Amino acid sequence: MEWTGARYADTPTVEVRRGIAAPPERVWELVTDIGLMPRLSDELQAAEWVGEPSGPEVGARFVGRSRHPSFGEWETTSYVVESTPCRVFAWAVSDPENPSALWRFTLDSADDGSTDLTQWVRLGPGRSGLSYAIDRMPDKEQKIVHVRLKEFERGMGVTLDALKSLAEGTGTR
Repeated sequence: MEWTGARYADTPTVEVRRGIAAPPERVWELVTDIGLMPRLSDELQAAEWVGEPSGPEVGARFVGRSRHPSFGEWETTSYVVESTPCRVFAWAVSDPENPSALWRFTLDSADDGSTDLTQWVRLGPGRSGLSYAIDRMPDKEQKIVHVRLKEFERGMGVTLDALKSLAEGTGTR
């Protein structure tokens, strides 16, 4: 795990990696299955493609519904901004030009046919629910950002562990 930045305006990031004993083609099927992701997440409750194209192509859109004990429930539209089969799948939340977050899965093929999978997220620069919490308590901004990055780190680890289990055929989640 790596994370950088301490203030929201710094567009802090966090990433988590896992080695998966499965080929990139199998891992790609899983990371681009947005309907699967809510089953792997405590926060994301539902996700569905809207409009055309309706799959992991640049320009595609999907709606996600999320829930968090501190932020309540919300819905966002995400835009696929990068999609290279078996390599990179990335989406911008709310506004592709000024996203509230940018998420990315990167798949690297290893010599033994396995896949090194990285999940990465960058907060901002666009406003998000976190921005409103910071507005209310500006003196606690660094703590708010740190706590959110730690939540993302934990959640990403859970997601990657579940994807690993599914890809390797050891899980049923």
